[in-house]
Amino acid sequence: MTETPLDLAFRAQEADPADPAPRLRFHERILDAELLLLLETEAGDDLAPRVFELADGRFVLAFDRDDRLAAFIEGPAHFAALPGRRLAALLAGQGIGLALNLGAASATLLPAEAVDWLAEMVGQGLDTAAARPVSYASPDVPPALLAALGAKLAAMTDAVASAHLAAARYADGATRLLLALGGVPEAARPAVAAAIAEAVRFSGLDGLSLDVTFPDPDAPGRAALTRAALRLDLPPPPQPARQAPGSDPTRPPRLR
Repeated sequence: MTETPLDLAFRAQEADPADPAPRLRFHERILDAELLLLLETEAGDDLAPRVFELADGRFVLAFDRDDRLAAFIEGPAHFAALPGRRLAALLAGQGIGLALNLGAASATLLPAEAVDWLAEMVGQGLDTAAARPVSYASPDVPPALLAALGAKLAAMTDAVASAHLAAARYADGATRLLLALGGVPEAARPAVAAAIAEAVRFSGLDGLSLDVTFPDPDAPGRAALTRAALRLDLPPPPQPARQAPGSDPTRPPRLR
């Protein structure tokens, strides 16, 4: 059976437990994944997850595939599908951990402290570039950053039409990496910037500075940026799917 991104990331961290980078990528994949949260009752505006008392504390159950949930529960079950980052935000501060993919090769118990840490990582954002660069150059990009950005952008092709990465020099003499994302609707820009911030934090590159900008097609300097920048290829956008409970950021669910 095909492995999920969580399976692959889990196997990578298990293969090299001394390296923190695969462990960071595994936790990032948890935030990116659509997780099926086991509920006490049918999903609605409020969510009532089933909470299990284990020796290590209180946990909710979630799976990244419906067949895994069905195999573990061995019968009909109520569940809600929601992104891992939204689940972490819902559980944060409640002293509840996350039991993930129990019964599968990527089974993991995240204690409440780890869930709180994930929620805190989600809450940190990048500032979008305010100053206008005076020139652009081909960037020197760490491979770890390219891998992190590639994985994140591949999951956002419904909102991002193009991506260019350049070394931008500003009027004060500073030079920083600048990621220019084209075609992003105004309403989606805060969420996209937050996702890029996640990619930078989970890349393991401490102290890396990356600016994000959303230039209009006719913006001054856009042509110069495109000529100098490294273009990040994006896969085709996914086909629209039925919206799952809890996935609309304008109508977040509540735990009860």
